[in-house]
Amino acid sequence: MKFGKIPANRRLTLVGAALCLGLVAVAPQARAAGGEIAVRSLYDTLLANMRSGPSLGASGRYARIEPVVRRVFDIQFMTRLAVGPEWTNLTEAQRQQVSQAFERYIAAIYAERFDNYSGEQLKVVGEQNSPGGTIITSQIVKSNGEPVNINYLVRQNGGGWQIADVYLNGTISELATRRSEFASILRTRGINGLIAMLNTKADALSARAS
Repeated sequence: MKFGKIPANRRLTLVGAALCLGLVAVAPQARAAGGEIAVRSLYDTLLANMRSGPSLGASGRYARIEPVVRRVFDIQFMTRLAVGPEWTNLTEAQRQQVSQAFERYIAAIYAERFDNYSGEQLKVVGEQNSPGGTIITSQIVKSNGEPVNINYLVRQNGGGWQIADVYLNGTISELATRRSEFASILRTRGINGLIAMLNTKADALSARAS
């Protein structure tokens, strides 16, 4: 697994600053259960990919993780917040294209970085209340026993709970990182440039994993 060997600004902490969303009140146990299911589903798939990573290959790992990413992450919500104010100027077709490219990029990151197993543990620890939903706390314990704390912001979307952000060490928000990165690209290359960049990065990750 390559989790601990990449620069902080490239780690998949996956996405959002403080998000006051005005969510419908739900019992704490229901929030915890729904959020934990989403995170556990992600972790179960990552562990399966790691354990059979070399035999699956990059394309096999991607094929296994991509539908899980689509199901457990609120991709359009995350994309909208990462794109920022420019989202309101996009056509529906552009919104779909950039959301699909962002989903593809996220899945490619997971497929490339969680590619082998050497005794790591991925475990849910607990949950905390948050103005934006519920924070599910977890740890990735590396093969040397060193724990990496990762928190997931989960929110209700339709009938289920989905991940809206991921925080490395409890503070580094993927959404905040991506929003800064996307703003620079949008200024210089526009939405088509952002879509192309995300697809190019996904292709490069897949090629490197191969």
